[in-house]
Amino acid sequence: MGAIGAYIKPYRMRIALGLIIKFLGTLMDLIIPWLLAYIVDTLMPTRNVPLILKAGGLMAFCSVIAFTFNVKANRMAAATTRDITKKLRYDLFEHILFLPADKRDSFSASSLISRLSTDTYNVHQLVERSQRVGIRAPLLMLGGMLFTFQLEPHLATVLLLLVPLLSLVIWHITRKGIPLYANVTEKIDDLVRVVRESSIGIRVIKALSKTDWEVSRFEKVNQQVRQAETSAGLMISLIAPAMTFLLNTGFMLVILLGAFRINAGQTQPGKIMAFLSYFTIILNAVLSIRKIFILWSTGGASAQRINKVMGTPVGMPLCEPDHVDNGLHISCESISFSYNKALNDLENISFALKRGETLGIIGPTGGGKTTLISLCMRFYDVDDGRIRIDGEDLRSIPLHQLRLRFGAVFQNDVLLADTIYENISFLRDIPRKDVEKAARTAQIADFIESLPQGYDTRLDIRGSNLSGGQKQRLLIARALAANPEILVLDDAQSALDYRTDAALRKAIGQEYANTTMVIVSQRISAIWGADHILLLEEGRLVDSGTHQELVERCNDYRKIVRVQMGGATL
Repeated sequence: MGAIGAYIKPYRMRIALGLIIKFLGTLMDLIIPWLLAYIVDTLMPTRNVPLILKAGGLMAFCSVIAFTFNVKANRMAAATTRDITKKLRYDLFEHILFLPADKRDSFSASSLISRLSTDTYNVHQLVERSQRVGIRAPLLMLGGMLFTFQLEPHLATVLLLLVPLLSLVIWHITRKGIPLYANVTEKIDDLVRVVRESSIGIRVIKALSKTDWEVSRFEKVNQQVRQAETSAGLMISLIAPAMTFLLNTGFMLVILLGAFRINAGQTQPGKIMAFLSYFTIILNAVLSIRKIFILWSTGGASAQRINKVMGTPVGMPLCEPDHVDNGLHISCESISFSYNKALNDLENISFALKRGETLGIIGPTGGGKTTLISLCMRFYDVDDGRIRIDGEDLRSIPLHQLRLRFGAVFQNDVLLADTIYENISFLRDIPRKDVEKAARTAQIADFIESLPQGYDTRLDIRGSNLSGGQKQRLLIARALAANPEILVLDDAQSALDYRTDAALRKAIGQEYANTTMVIVSQRISAIWGADHILLLEEGRLVDSGTHQELVERCNDYRKIVRVQMGGATL
């Protein structure tokens, strides 16, 4: 169970108490057949009715105690497991949020969703059923065998011979089953990924009439899940018929030998009745143990997947302080970076910004623009070179302090199903006057104030009741609301018309004059007024300078201007 055991440990006393109660209730179940044999073989021949009634009352009392104690223990197991799973799910979610970006990428979003939902549920089932059946079933089996040896040692030998065979079957099939269930969870990851992509892109799918294709894609991955589950299920399902065959064979032998012994006067009918009751108890106990082993297969595979995430270090290491008094707000010094650590996605990129200046980054898709700002916010660490903020090496600044300096709008950012105010404040308790200032600057205030509930208007999931331009302006307001030192806009103006875009840039320059800006865009009009412009292509710096400088000396930049602006140089 690995790290999962750490979540069980704080509840060990409560679990122990529940197991004691379960033990006592199970013990009452085991006494009942013995009392039956005593009544039939010892009391009934005496015709002592009061004594028979007392023994019968004792059986009823044992039944009530067994029922009450088992119900109580089951409720305690459910409550304990609920608390364990709640804590586990919370910590796993928190751990995922703090994972470095490269670690999250290695797991994939769909796999992390699956581990947070399906795998925690499997662990929940394992922990709860282990408490409810984990002690009861073995105790019924072992206790039943002990009572049968006391009642009929000769017949009990049949059971003794079956135990090694049953154990071998369970061990072999379970050993084969766990890897198969691990494969099932991997296939479920793929299923979650397809569902996630389809639900997010449903409008595009319908617009391009690709619904049938998407259904076939889902059917393919669904078929893979079915095949994996079938393989695992077939292996585990062998336990039931194998155990049933062995136990029914034993049951038949017990009845046959019991009949011979009664006929020979070597035993009594009451003992045979009790023996058969114990045999039935043992049979049910073994079947319950089989279910536990199935849960260990699924829950054990899920626990391993959760442990793998929980065992992955969070955060990013801090290096020793390395301050350089360069008078710059942000500087990149010949940085290079690779996602796969084989071929560089960025190579030898440098730029320098003073406080309040603006950097524009432009280039074709896949040129490394988003990667560059991800490095500046330390979602990833550079492989070579250095990034500094106020002269401090980025890697020497604690992450929570670093991120507080930024306000950012990324591609495909999300909006909460909450009020407009909460979407701009984004759980930061930003004063309403600052939220309203940010909204005015982002050119969205007039729209918000025209709504009946204004800033208290609730948005639909992912802001589906807003237009594309409204979403982007709302996200820009969110980035501005905390008055950041550095504002990052990653293709955040693509849905804005040119007039609104120009008014937005002018308002930011007036209201947030000391904010350093990094603008990533495909549009020349969004970055032409920047103090510095980088033209990136395939992770390489083609050229850098002001708009006018690049128009004069960079042929690639002139081509972009010619295509977008019809030859105008702005």
